[in-house]
Amino acid sequence: MQSQKRILVVDDDPDFLEAVRAVLVSQPYQVFTALGGPEGLRQARAQIPDLILLDIIMPELDGFEVCRRLKEDAALAHIPIMMITSFSEKYMETSLSLSQGLTLEADDFIDKPLVPAELLLRVEKLLHRKTA
Repeated sequence: MQSQKRILVVDDDPDFLEAVRAVLVSQPYQVFTALGGPEGLRQARAQIPDLILLDIIMPELDGFEVCRRLKEDAALAHIPIMMITSFSEKYMETSLSLSQGLTLEADDFIDKPLVPAELLLRVEKLLHRKTA
């Protein structure tokens, strides 16, 4: 029997964290949540998840910085990262760009609001790619 995949969800919105958690636990996943970038880094180091879902626009440490730090940490660099954001809506308000995320080796991007079926499909694809 294969063990449950471990997924860490990092966002600064507690309601969004709970909604994503509810979608993910409907499948055989063990889900951890972190409220914001600093907590996300702590949880990633403590849990060593199989996948990280990471919001981009967050106070204190944005998702691009969290992604950079994860990819620079030899113990965490192998973990696939899916960036989740309402980024496309806020693009004109920020100097951030999707190319930054790709340069930092994020594995996928998905826009808010999430469609649960699409989220699950893309999560499974990243988890499968990791084990392939």
